[in-house]
Amino acid sequence: MLPLIRLFLISIIPFLLPAWSRATELPDCSRPLTLALHEHGLLYSAQTGAGIDKDFSDELIRRSGCKVTVSVLPRARIWQLIESGALDFSLSGIANEERDKFAGFAWYFSNKYYLLLRKDSKVRQLSDFEQNSTLQLGAIRSFRYSNNVNNMIDKLNAEHRVTYASGLDPLYQILIANRIQGMIIEPFDYSQVENPAVRELTLIIDTNDPAIPHGLIMSKKSLSSKEQEKWRALVEGMRLDGTVEAIFKKYFKPDLAKTMVNF
Repeated sequence: MLPLIRLFLISIIPFLLPAWSRATELPDCSRPLTLALHEHGLLYSAQTGAGIDKDFSDELIRRSGCKVTVSVLPRARIWQLIESGALDFSLSGIANEERDKFAGFAWYFSNKYYLLLRKDSKVRQLSDFEQNSTLQLGAIRSFRYSNNVNNMIDKLNAEHRVTYASGLDPLYQILIANRIQGMIIEPFDYSQVENPAVRELTLIIDTNDPAIPHGLIMSKKSLSSKEQEKWRALVEGMRLDGTVEAIFKKYFKPDLAKTMVNF
């Protein structure tokens, strides 16, 4: 009887384990792979060489066992290379109908977008900004956000009221100079907002959008569906074993970190 019970337990244990722990097949490492980071607040800083996405990519690469060349590129260039297949991966990307045609995603956090405003703009909600034709908005080139924000940007862009930049720093500078009166931010930008020059001039309002999933971006042109699933399994493993939460807790208060990675 005991041998039969033991045999039964051995046979069912694999099905009791979470899917990510059963995914023992590692990604194909037969060729060198490429991953690009982009500078964006706490996600990555070229000045310090540190950030959430840097920590995440280091651990992901370690678990994969693959040789991955990591570079730093502007976000707009990253999307172009992902679409062409010249770049395999990037991080902290969000999906939309257009991107879904050429990129796959593996989610590892979720967050909301906010509107950072000059106090003297007298704006208290998104519609106030839209209706005042004298106000200019700043945004990062090629970024897409949550629904209400995207709708506002598209409307203002058609009215020539959006100034685009390659990163956050130029936007902060022209916000202080009053060449724009608002810009889109997310939790990764809070540390820069705490700069006295910015904090004294600004306030933050909610866009009334839900949190948006962000994840590993995978080029459909360079990675097969099967390979994408292997990378998704690695990412999910990092979430479920607490690794992603531990990374976020290095940069955020524990409650916020927990909320962002458990969605």
